Amino acid sequence: MSDYLLEMKGIVKQFDGVRALDGIDLKVRAGECIGLCGENGAGKSTLMKVLSAVYPHGTWDGEILFEGQPLRAASIRETEAAGIIIIHQELMLVPELSVTENLFLGNEITGFGGRMNYPAMNRRAEQLLKDLNLLDVNVVLPVMNYGGGHQQLIEIAKALNKDAKLLILDEPSASLTAAEIKILLEIIRKLKAKGVACVYISHKLDEVAAICDTIAVIRDGKHIATTPMAELDVNRIIAQMVGREMNQLYPKQERALGEVIFEARNVTCYDIDKPERKRVDNVSFTLRKGEILGIAGLVGAGRTELVSALFGAYPGVSEAEVRLHGAVVDTGTPLKAIRAGFALVPEDRKQHGIVRDLDVGQNITLSVLESFSRLTRIDREAELKTVQDQINRLGLKTASPFLPITSLSGGNQQKAVLSKMLLTKPQVLILDEPTRGVDVGAKYEIYKLMFELAAQGMSIIMVSSELAEVLGISDRVLVMGEGKLRGDFVNQNLTQETLLAAALDHAAH
Repeated sequence: MSDYLLEMKGIVKQFDGVRALDGIDLKVRAGECIGLCGENGAGKSTLMKVLSAVYPHGTWDGEILFEGQPLRAASIRETEAAGIIIIHQELMLVPELSVTENLFLGNEITGFGGRMNYPAMNRRAEQLLKDLNLLDVNVVLPVMNYGGGHQQLIEIAKALNKDAKLLILDEPSASLTAAEIKILLEIIRKLKAKGVACVYISHKLDEVAAICDTIAVIRDGKHIATTPMAELDVNRIIAQMVGREMNQLYPKQERALGEVIFEARNVTCYDIDKPERKRVDNVSFTLRKGEILGIAGLVGAGRTELVSALFGAYPGVSEAEVRLHGAVVDTGTPLKAIRAGFALVPEDRKQHGIVRDLDVGQNITLSVLESFSRLTRIDREAELKTVQDQINRLGLKTASPFLPITSLSGGNQQKAVLSKMLLTKPQVLILDEPTRGVDVGAKYEIYKLMFELAAQGMSIIMVSSELAEVLGISDRVLVMGEGKLRGDFVNQNLTQETLLAAALDHAAH
């Protein structure tokens, strides 16, 4: 009998002749949590899709043994029946169904005549959520009534309801608050104690270090190393992931800032559902030529609403006076904002950044299509040359510009959205959470590009939830809290504590 619950041997998976996985091995014992680390596009999610039969047996080469027996699953239903449960990065909940109905979807408790036993399911749902410390959820209400963090924990409860032997968590904490992450890590510890094995995929390496027993690193589809966490630290993991030491995560360059070129006055956004409530309350600030301005604040502080309003993309009612080079400009719609010299890379790239049905190249040129139009047709040759230039400029990893945008990793999709907006040659570039769900290597490249653009005179506004990132990148930092501007700091000897204290300012009133 093998010591291992799971053994993956020599896994090879190809897409259009490109090897996404090139002979990968992975072993996990019962009760062990293994951190699967690698840059975007390294093959982590692809490997887990092979394991969970999103890519069924026969579409890949190699061998999988589970509990000592060959696993040749043709569907997710078969892997779930074996006890392998995957929690995807994109939540698999049905928004209109109740919390209970989501937890039991395809797994319902039925009584006489096949009728659903709702009282039994509700009781079980309440118990599952109690185990997850989710005490403020009404299980009979639709899932869409709850925020992203709650939905992520509901997704985990759904997995626990299926008696998992091996739980695969793909970026489980991307939308969680610090308090919710704490709960999540505690749950994983309890599962490990019960003998449940976990594969944990996350770009947040401090979490990986806190919860994982072993770290497996893959790079460009190849297995690099499997090492006990006790022998590693975060810097060593990064070095294995990117193949080089990253002594400096933020490649900051000293540069002189120019004069004030942009001014936002009295920006106010009203809540869509409760118009009497202000999401952004009379915020004013300036921006200099070549400056990187960070906007920090807690979740719900109004940062995304602020930058959306400046770009004409806030879905509710908003007011703002926007000036560029001293003159008032109309940024009432995204098109007007782009024509005035603004560009926005949105927080939710899947929802607002990419067009899923188009290929990589079509996504990149979307914002400047008119520059390739020749009377009634598009000059495809000129368009393709621009796309190739952008792919090279941003180091975008894609086998071809004609592949679907959805086939790219998160970090490369982000680069495609960034290049789409840069083609408009903006004077003011707004980046909302530009490195969310992006690995260390791709983050470094995005930072480097930001500094290059700033050195060329572009002014950048960056919203980020990561205080270390805000401090590592910005020349100046605005702190928001409850829709108000709580602080405007020059980034010299500025600390995370100062920013946090400003964000929590309401406690002092």
